[in-house]
Amino acid sequence: MTQRHEFRTLSTRRIYTGAIVSLRVDRVAMPDGHEAEREVVEHHGAVAIAAVDEQDRLILIHQYRHPLGHRLWELPAGLLDAPGEDPLDAARRELAEETGLAAARWDLLVDLALSPGFTDEAVRVYAARDLSEADRPDPEHEEADLEIRRVPVDEAVAMVLGGRIVNATAVSGILALAATRRDAGALRPAGAEWPDRPRALLRTKRDGN
Repeated sequence: MTQRHEFRTLSTRRIYTGAIVSLRVDRVAMPDGHEAEREVVEHHGAVAIAAVDEQDRLILIHQYRHPLGHRLWELPAGLLDAPGEDPLDAARRELAEETGLAAARWDLLVDLALSPGFTDEAVRVYAARDLSEADRPDPEHEEADLEIRRVPVDEAVAMVLGGRIVNATAVSGILALAATRRDAGALRPAGAEWPDRPRALLRTKRDGN
């Protein structure tokens, strides 16, 4: 078997670090003997929740997204920006904060690398069932403007295919959820290993470089 090239990082320079991203430029050894610069956006990563009630309705939120300048239909979600926080604990927290709900049953639905050509941003999407009411903290910022809606899963799929849901995490989570109806046994346990969980940004902020 032919040995494959090792893409070694030869040097790194930091361009910017903000609240939720950091931009660095790596010089990388290429297979043809050349070196090339690769821009990398470090991100905390996130969790999202496809929460389904007893009537097979999916919990969706309508939230303003400033880069696009308008509101999007999305799954409840949040950043993994607390050092050492377990992703499932973060999902439970975000579900309560954004919707005022808790879930008794959690399964791993799908893991996403959102745009691996330039960022390490990754999202873990959970399926949550057996919903109940939970305390919801007073919302802040964009969350103070959230609309929460319960939508039949089939209608949510139609919203995806009709272009009414375009958030990549929501698209993936909804279609994966629909696929599990054919093979519910394919779901992984909520605590399954997550090798692509982003950690670079937390290290950058910790080390200050």
